[in-house]
Amino acid sequence: MTMRGQDSIHDAVGAYVLGVLDDADVSAFEAHLAGCDICAVHVEEFSGLEPMLAALADAPVPPAAASPLLRRVGAPAGASPPPRPLPVLPGPPGPRVLGGVLDEVAGQRAARRRRGRYLVAAAAALVVAVPVTTYAFIRDGDAPKGSVEAHPTSPAEDAFFHHMPEKVRATDPTTRVSATVGLEKKGWGTHAVLELKGVKGPLKCNLVAVSKTGEEEIITSWSVPRWGYGIPDGPSDASKAPLYVHGGAAMAREDIDRFEVRTFDNQKLVEIDA
Repeated sequence: MTMRGQDSIHDAVGAYVLGVLDDADVSAFEAHLAGCDICAVHVEEFSGLEPMLAALADAPVPPAAASPLLRRVGAPAGASPPPRPLPVLPGPPGPRVLGGVLDEVAGQRAARRRRGRYLVAAAAALVVAVPVTTYAFIRDGDAPKGSVEAHPTSPAEDAFFHHMPEKVRATDPTTRVSATVGLEKKGWGTHAVLELKGVKGPLKCNLVAVSKTGEEEIITSWSVPRWGYGIPDGPSDASKAPLYVHGGAAMAREDIDRFEVRTFDNQKLVEIDA
């Protein structure tokens, strides 16, 4: 291999480390290396691949065929030290291995760039997630009195409730809990969205569909904070707003007789004829 020009000398780092340069090119490259920080950095990068190269070596290489780095290990006393610390590597593998080494270095650099992009994306996701999480707490009534919500309506309300083709309503005369159920026929059963008002907690509740033959299905469940939902004089905007939840039943729409809002201990808060 004969080097001509500055670019060729820069490109010879891999060949130098692997010992595939002839003696004249080794001398020329070492003279160049003494004053070139770029090549010195590349030599240090290749040193990290020493275990891989050692594994590829089939057998010990005779001293005469060893790379210039190995020959330096046995240099006589008084010989000039190398311009920078250099790794001790096994003998030179073939040209295919050299190509693999260069590909490995490029792959390592690409992996570092990908990891950097992933970290940036993760940081951005955290920045986005913080206001979403805050909104979830506020919507559930955990905000202090007088707090302002980022979004005044529920996704279940925006996406489904106002677009439901059918709605049924009822208010219980004893509990004063009001409920409106929006209904939509589906191939798999019935999609239902509940609007609930006038309920205080702490409670855990279910929306139950009851068929004309008495079969029951729980459509969805939720919890109610102590200050409630749909309370006109509630302590916060979240407590004054209705609760919107949605779910589905396997029952066909025509098979449903009524809906019931019940607590987990089976207390009925309101019944809605379907």
